[in-house]
This record gives sequence, C-alpha cells and structure tokens, in this order.
Amino acid sequence: MKAPSGRRASIVIDLGFGDCGKGLLTDFLVRRTGASVVVRYNGGAQAGHNVVTPDGRHHTFAQFGAGTFVPGVRTFLSRHVIIHPTALLVEGEALRTKGVGDVFSRIRISERARVITPFHQSANRLRELARGESRHGSCGVGVGETVQDALEHPEETLHAEDLRDAARSRRKLQRIRERKNEELRALWSALPAQGPAGRERAIFEHEGVIDAWLEQAMHLVKLGMVVPDSTLRDWMTESPATVFEGAQGVLLDEWHGFHPFTTWSDCTAANALALIAESGLDIEVERLGVLRSHMARHGAGPLPTETEFLRPVLSEHNAHNAWQGNVRYGWFDAVLARYALDVVGGVDALALTHMDLLKQLRTWKACAGYQREPMPGDSELIAHRGGAGLVTRLAVAPTPALDRQARLAGWLRDVRPSIEECAANEDAVLEHLERLLGRTVDLKSHGPRASDVSLRSRSSA
Repeated sequence: MKAPSGRRASIVIDLGFGDCGKGLLTDFLVRRTGASVVVRYNGGAQAGHNVVTPDGRHHTFAQFGAGTFVPGVRTFLSRHVIIHPTALLVEGEALRTKGVGDVFSRIRISERARVITPFHQSANRLRELARGESRHGSCGVGVGETVQDALEHPEETLHAEDLRDAARSRRKLQRIRERKNEELRALWSALPAQGPAGRERAIFEHEGVIDAWLEQAMHLVKLGMVVPDSTLRDWMTESPATVFEGAQGVLLDEWHGFHPFTTWSDCTAANALALIAESGLDIEVERLGVLRSHMARHGAGPLPTETEFLRPVLSEHNAHNAWQGNVRYGWFDAVLARYALDVVGGVDALALTHMDLLKQLRTWKACAGYQREPMPGDSELIAHRGGAGLVTRLAVAPTPALDRQARLAGWLRDVRPSIEECAANEDAVLEHLERLLGRTVDLKSHGPRASDVSLRSRSSA
C-alpha cells in the first residue's frame, strides 16, 4: 500500500458478499491519510458498516460515511446512492447521542440521488413475504424496488431535489402509491391480513402516510443537505485525500453476482472511478479490495463452503435481521475470491480482515477449487479446470446477462469444494492464501478498531 503523497483517492471494494469490513477500513484510511471526505458511491440505506472508536463507541453506519466519528470528516452521498430520508434522520440523531453533535452539518446529498418512499419499502417487504421459502435475501429497505421503478417509470422517480417542492413531491408520491397498489393487488389474497403483511399493507391504506412522511423527508432540504453534484468536486479540492466507501460486495453485484440473490447496485469500483473522472482533478487513485479470513453472507443464495463449525466461534455486529435471518459462514473460498478480483480487474492493494478468528481455531481451511461433473454449457461458466477436472476459476461474463448469472447460481449449488488446510497461525494462513490468490496481502486486521489494522511489510509478504 502506497504512502500518502499529493492528492489521492482510496476506493474501498468488498470482494465478498458484504460484511468484509468496509467500515473498519474506511475509518482506518480516514485516520491514516487525513481524508476529510468520505463518498458513498453505490448501494443505499441497507448498508451496515461497523466502526468501533478507540474509546469504545460503536455505530453501524448505513447512510453516513464510516469516517464520521473523526472530527470534521464529511459525507457525500452521490447520485448512485439510494437514500432513505427518515432513516437518515434517525441515524443522525443516534450519532448525536454518541458524541457527534454536528453530524447533520457534515453530510450532503446529491440532488440527483433517488429516494426510497414508504411505498417502495412496503412493496419490497410484501414481495419477499410472498416468496416464502424462495426469498431472494432482500434487506427489506426498498432499494431494489426503487431502482427498478426508476428504470421502468423514470417520470415518477422521486429525487432528492424534488424534496425542495412539496407539491411536486406529493404528486409523485400519490402516483407511486396508486401504481404500486395496483401492482400488488394479486398478492393481497395470498398474504395474511394480520402480522407483517398486514402492517405493510396498511402503508397503502392510511391517507396520512404521504403528508407525514413528506414533512419528515423535507427536513433534508431545511438542513441544507441537498446540493448539486459540483459540491463533491469542491470538497475533493479542499481535502488532501478522499475515501470512496463501497457498499455490499462484488459477489452481490447486480450483473456479476449470482442472480437472483443479488443487489440492485454496481458493486465494482466503476461508479467511484466515474465520479473521480468527472471531478477533473489530478488524483492518485488506489483501489483497496477487502476479504475476510473466511466467508460470510446474509440471506439466501449459494455459499459453497458453508459450515456450521464456524458459527460458535464468531461474533458479528450484523448478526441477524428480520428479513435476511442469521449470517451464514463458510471456509475461505479462493474460487470466489479469484472471481471477484477478475470482475473488478484486480486491485492495487488487498486487505484481509477478521484475522482474530485464527485464535479460535487449530486448523484454517480454504477451498482451492470445485469438483463437479462436466455438463453441457459449462464452458460458458468456467475459465479454468486444473488437474483431475478441478474447477479453479469461474468465467466473467463478457456481456451482462442475468439468465447466465442465474445458471451460475444454480451451478454453484451443485459443486463439491476441494478443501486444503494449514495450521491456524497468521504466517501460515497468509502464505497459503497468497499462494491460492497469486498475490500479496497488503493489510490485515485483528479486531474492530482502526488500531487493529496494520500494513504488512514487504519483507514479511
């Protein structure tokens, strides 16, 4: 990892299914580089990035940048972020109780950012409830519903700038409610009238929902948060460094993840690189990929190395939510890590988090490849088969195609991981993992605080 010199930007990219430690690395980079700006460049209000300060304060960051505990550090929610106004206000108040008294003066939102309405959130939840055992693993916040609507009904899309005009916002909200109500009509009879489904349906039936929500959402404008995109360039000009904080993970990417168990967001560095290019500034860019020492994922979808063995020895801040259930764990999967690295075109530096897990283990295990009987169509999904037919590399689709990614998701459910193991000591694990990935690990972390992150010297790599 390069030493700070001149104006620079660090792009934090999760190479897993999320939960790899983006909050930790963002906080670390802010403190190390002196960055005064954190930019969210994808995803939305469903993020959950955990930071623990040196004095023990903890917060799970959703819409505020994970550098917010550092005095003076500002957050910019770019146009690529799907915002949830009322949740943002609640999160801000929570941060104020944790000692960040000026939190609302340190966040700005692109006026072009799309806005989640109560009807998008409820529609998202109702669809997941209707799927029953076939749930996609949604966070239940409404991000995907909002993005899909923006693509199919752009004229109705509520943007942050619309919140400056109550009448225009109200008209859009009314149209959204009417259309979503019609779309969901077929679900009403299939879902119970009471319980979670009944509570979500009530959002569409109570006349006061629009006015009550709009009154709260317009506080973003009153607090001066909604600004032109040019604000980001001004902030980047003033700061010696900028941290671009990614959301979710490459294995959940809308086009390269395993459909339909994905997010409605580009989880590569593409949006961050576009924002940097638009600034027109001369900036040294470093892409930092983040992996865990093991696999973890929230929600449904393939997890080839899944094991219950790790659950008793792991502790998560993001352990459970009502829509995705418990976190699932697996041994390190080099095939998926290689795939994620190929999707993003490689990274400039690689961080490995959750190394403190090793103290709980005698043996660390990793999947080097997959065993699977050859089937017609495999050549489209596989980039390399090694000895004994072991699949060691998945192919990245040259052109985005969801049906192809759905086939890959099904294919992954039928593989048998080929497991290698070594002693669960740090040097052995790092050496083994670097051999599997064919590259060095540049940073490592042993806990939840920025002080638990350290750079690896080249002599030990």
